[in-house]
Amino acid sequence: MIVSDWRARRDAHVARVRRWTDPLRERRSGGTRHPVLDFLFTYYSHRPSRLLRWHPGPGVVLADASAYLRWPAYRSVPGGVTLGPLPASRLPTVRFVRALLSASAGRSPWLGCFGLHEWAMVYRSDAVRHADWPLRLGTSGTDRVVESMPIRCTHFDAFRFFTPPARPLNSVQPSRSDQVELEQPGCLHVGMDLYKWAYKLDPYVPSSLVADCFELAHDIRVLDMCASPYDLSELGYAPVPVETAAGRAEYARRQAEFASRAAPLRARLIELCEVLEAA
Repeated sequence: MIVSDWRARRDAHVARVRRWTDPLRERRSGGTRHPVLDFLFTYYSHRPSRLLRWHPGPGVVLADASAYLRWPAYRSVPGGVTLGPLPASRLPTVRFVRALLSASAGRSPWLGCFGLHEWAMVYRSDAVRHADWPLRLGTSGTDRVVESMPIRCTHFDAFRFFTPPARPLNSVQPSRSDQVELEQPGCLHVGMDLYKWAYKLDPYVPSSLVADCFELAHDIRVLDMCASPYDLSELGYAPVPVETAAGRAEYARRQAEFASRAAPLRARLIELCEVLEAA
């Protein structure tokens, strides 16, 4: 498929993404940090400049797009420029992403964790991840919440930040080696990680899909931190008090909504992996 109006698509993508990258640039130039939104650019390694860059995805020929040849993934073909075949060295990544996402897609969402991973990251510790922001219930109150509720975190990249005293309290002891066996679509971090798996395949993922995954990660991150032990009301984030029955009900409801939003994005990534493997 030859596309001649690709510049308009590129510009629309850049305008969309700048809603997130421009405030980040302003914060960095002013030396300020945001405990909710900076996570998307620090924990996740995709640079803002890469997020702003538009790629059409495989099977698209861009007319009059010789500038794209500065990137080694592209090649000249009759009618314009297109992505070349996926390098063999990247096939293991594609296969892992497909296996992980397919396994998660085949499971029912589990909604009973209530975001306690963030609480377990500060349990019985003087060091907190966001030291500029107070704990809503204080140190002792936070510890009591962790001790009073069952913890079942299946996401290794959340579990690995648990404090040492919190780790034995988790009913599961996830490791990197059992990631495919444990991840499930109700987990907030599994939903956020769709962004990671999308950019891991850059530039072979259409930038519209990368941006869709980023937007989902942004919205999930807001709930993740609203349900955390931190008091972020000064930033306009109303707490979701998971230490109460009402707070847990709200968390589970919003968690289910995110699982529904994530499902079609996961399916698109799986389909893309299958295309890349078959090419």
